[in-house]
This record gives sequence, C-alpha cells and structure tokens, in this order.
Amino acid sequence: MSSNEESMDDSNGQSFGKVKQRFKDRSQKTKEKTKQILSKQADKIAKRAEEHERFINKVTHLMGVLGFGAFCFILGARPQDVRYVYCLFYVIFVPLRWIYYRYKKWHYYLLDFCYYANNIFVVTLLLFPTNEKLFMVCFSFAEGPLAWALIVWRCSLVFSSVDKIVSVFIHLLPGLVFFTIRWWDPEFFGAMHPEGTPARASWPYKENQSYLWTWLFWVPLAAYFLWQVLYYLIVDVLRRQRFLRDPEVMTSYRELSKKAKKANNIWWRVSGLLGDQNRLFMYILLQAVFTLATTALTVPIFLSYKLHVVFQVLKVSASIWNGGNFMLDVMPRQVILKEEKKKSKMPPVPNQNDQTSLQESATDTNNASETVQSE
Repeated sequence: MSSNEESMDDSNGQSFGKVKQRFKDRSQKTKEKTKQILSKQADKIAKRAEEHERFINKVTHLMGVLGFGAFCFILGARPQDVRYVYCLFYVIFVPLRWIYYRYKKWHYYLLDFCYYANNIFVVTLLLFPTNEKLFMVCFSFAEGPLAWALIVWRCSLVFSSVDKIVSVFIHLLPGLVFFTIRWWDPEFFGAMHPEGTPARASWPYKENQSYLWTWLFWVPLAAYFLWQVLYYLIVDVLRRQRFLRDPEVMTSYRELSKKAKKANNIWWRVSGLLGDQNRLFMYILLQAVFTLATTALTVPIFLSYKLHVVFQVLKVSASIWNGGNFMLDVMPRQVILKEEKKKSKMPPVPNQNDQTSLQESATDTNNASETVQSE
C-alpha cells in the first residue's frame, strides 16, 4: 500500500471520528435541553400545585372516599371482581407514582420488595390465575411481609393524599384479593386443583403439611432472597456512584436510617451494634428476620378462616388509626411549618412609625429638590 493510500485511510478515519463525535455532542446537547425543558415544566406544575394545594387536597379527599366506598361495595357484592379492580388500580397508579417519584428523586423506592411482590401478583392474576403453587407464593407475600409492613411501618390511610392512599393500597389490596379467592370464590378456587384429580372441599390438602410449608414458606423465602441479591447489586454496586454524587436521591434504607438517627430510636441503636460501617448489613439482616417471621405466620392464616378475617380487620383498622394520627398530630405541625416558611420568605412590613418617618424623609427630599430648582 502506497503512502498516499495510507494517508487517505488516515484522513477518512479521522473524518469518521469527527462525524461520530459531532453526533455524540449533538445527542448530548439534545438530552440536556430535554432535561432542562422537563425540569422547568415539572417546576411549573409543582408551583401551581402548591398554589392550589388546599383545593387539590379537597378533590383528592372526595375522590378517595368515593373510591374506597365503591371498592367496599364491590368487595361485598362481587368479590370475584376484586382482583380485576386491584390490577386496574396497580397498572394506573404505579406508573404515575414512578413519574412523580422520578421528579422527586425517590424513584429507587420502586425497587423495594413491595413492588417486586406486586408485579408478581399482577402477572399471576392476569396470566396464571389457576396456578396453585404461584397462588400460594403470592398469598405468602401478600399476607406476610406486605401485610405486616402496613402495620409495623405505620402506613396511614389519608384520603386527602394520593401518595399515602397508593402506599396503603399496594400493601392492603393484595391480601384482600387473595382472601376473597381463598374463601369467597369456590369456583375459581376449585379450578386450581391439579388435572386428573377430583375437586376437593379443602384446598390444598390440609393433611400434607410439607406441601403447605414448601409453597407458603420455603419457596417465598427463596424468592425474597433473590430479590435481596438483585436489590443489593443494583443499589449498592451498579448505582453506588450515583448515590455518592447526589445525597438527595433517596432509597428506603436512606430514609429509614435518617429518621431513626433523628429520633435515636431502637432501630438506630440496634443497627449500630456492629458499628456505623456495618449499618447496611444490619438493616438487611433485620429485614430478613422480619420476612422470615411474617412468612411463617402465613401458614396458620391460610388454614383458618376466622384467623384470616381477624387479620383483615386488624390491617384495615391499623391503617385507619394511623391515618387519624397523621391528620390530628402530623398535619397541623406541617401546616404551621409551611406558614412559618412563607412568613420568613416575605419581606418585612414596616410599622406606622417607620411609614411616618419614610414619608417625612420623602417630603424633606422633595422640598430640598424644589429649593435647588428655584435657585
């Protein structure tokens, strides 16, 4: 190959590299402009929402109460349709929550176990509704970690807050769905028995304890530990630098540790037993113990209708009680803090003496200017 051909190849390679770099620069500029436009629009929407916050809360409260009443009616009149109401609710509100959380830098909350479990619920109910083993795994998730998280983490049913309504429902509705299937829908329930076996009154076989413990305890635990490994790889390995660069990006561990440290409660003291550097490990360990204990409780709940009914009443009562505490104790403090912030941002209003002195000084200045002009 001659030197001219080599130089032509080099020039072609350089020109191709320049073109490629230009495309990269343009795409980067386009992304930055798009982000700026979206952030500006989000800021405008947030400001307008703050300006009309009281009206929005009233509308949300009205729609929340009506929606909850309609759900209770469906639960009593057509319990077989509750699962479709739940699926419709989830596919509408969870994507909207992701958009809102993405703006608030809370979107990593959607990697938590409750969303992992709810995704499995929706897939099972829509695609594999008569799969007996999947049903039992979903039952264990819904009436185990999710249900007890509703009580332990004090989820509040506040009808004026969409965020709190969604938080309660993603923990409460799955248990109600699987309760209706377990006890109030015998036709759907009977369709789950394996092919070639007669329909049975007690489902599944109560005398086969190993079968119950396998699909209500051991398999759900394996699915939980799979989620825990994936969560750790995503949040603490792949996205670690992202969290180090931006402390405003929140995860469930960050929020819980922040609140526990501020309150200096038992969770903060227990998580520090192995030192500050091992708090994340202690958090994972405590969560695993919580999941282990609550999953074991699903076996007696699955076998007893009375116990299951009492548990449903307990869950609903806890969320309503927490909602009352929030409205009577927390919301008034939040209103006071907002008013104080508004007052601190407003310019100080001069009193009457200050206004009089300002008027006198302005009059003196005008007289002096008129004297100079006459001279």
